[in-house]
Amino acid sequence: MFDFRSPGVVRFGPGVLAEAGAQAATLGLKNVLLVCDPGIRGLGFVDKALESLKGAGLTASVFEGVDPEPLDTNVAAGLAAFRAAGCDGLVALGGGSSIDVAKAVGAMARNPGVIADYAVGGKPLAQRKAQVVAIPTTAGTGSEVTRFTIITDTVRNVKLLIGHPYLIPEVALVDPALTIPMPPRLTMATGIDALTHALEAYISIKANPISDVFALEAIGLIAGNLRQAWSNGSNADARENMMLGSLLAGLAFGNASVALVHGMARPIGANFHVAHGLSNAVLLAECMQFSMIGAPERFGDIAEAMGEDVDGLSMMDAAQTAVDALQALCDDVGVPRLCDCGVDEEKFKALAAKMAGDAIASGSPGNNPRRATADEIVDLYMRCF
Repeated sequence: MFDFRSPGVVRFGPGVLAEAGAQAATLGLKNVLLVCDPGIRGLGFVDKALESLKGAGLTASVFEGVDPEPLDTNVAAGLAAFRAAGCDGLVALGGGSSIDVAKAVGAMARNPGVIADYAVGGKPLAQRKAQVVAIPTTAGTGSEVTRFTIITDTVRNVKLLIGHPYLIPEVALVDPALTIPMPPRLTMATGIDALTHALEAYISIKANPISDVFALEAIGLIAGNLRQAWSNGSNADARENMMLGSLLAGLAFGNASVALVHGMARPIGANFHVAHGLSNAVLLAECMQFSMIGAPERFGDIAEAMGEDVDGLSMMDAAQTAVDALQALCDDVGVPRLCDCGVDEEKFKALAAKMAGDAIASGSPGNNPRRATADEIVDLYMRCF
């Protein structure tokens, strides 16, 4: 028995940003808070979104207080702005950080307490959030179609995973043209993040027949286009395929959940402020090598989805082919080691055991086909350093 959830409307294609106003109006919204980060405005996307919203007769205020790794203080400030302007809904424009903050603000606009109250292991949301139109500008997080938001608790210095069907945006406008300005390093980090979503959705013990279809298609699209998008950001076909792969990966992991890589990545972001996508990227190959023996037949499927020839190979050899192909892709697009991401070695060693505990407590490693002990996670951290 399983279920599958997604936004009520997903619109995909170059230029769909211009539909923001029409889609918000269809939801019955009249006064929205546009959530973004400070860097987005300079690209002209905010002005285009505001033009669309105002053209549809909506009033819009802009909230730019989103950190690269979103904080509970961002949510509190966004909620204050939402209430001060008398808003009835939100438009999220940007990467996963902006979308995650908008989803969290929407949730807190209709539920009591603070966002930390609703983390995994806490209480569920009692009321539906204020409605959200999500417009991603990176081909990575998939947050525009998922029931998850990731917010850092600044008191405990841990990343909170909040998951509930009420968090799914009502509308996702997925415009690949918005990803053209992404520089190579961001293209790499968000692209590997999206690939990780697809991979972990496929090997997750919560995978289902529908999520499997989306996950495998996403793996093929991303593995077949990330090198091209990274090498030449103006390659429109590669950008479109990456955005579609990210969308499909979001639909996959939004229903099948993520696993070991994400569980280990969140403490790196919380303690060392390494961006989420990059944290996933530096962990991916080692964690997949560790996980492979738990689901070798699924890794063989992954190899085929990546275009590898596994004809005549044993199940284990086909599985290893997938891991080797992932390592080659990471090498080709410049995935660094953690020691090259500004992470202090002594502090990292001192915190490794705590991070392993935080990873396990998040619940994501419990979805992995091969369970990892705290000591094994510490060893993986050091291998990736």
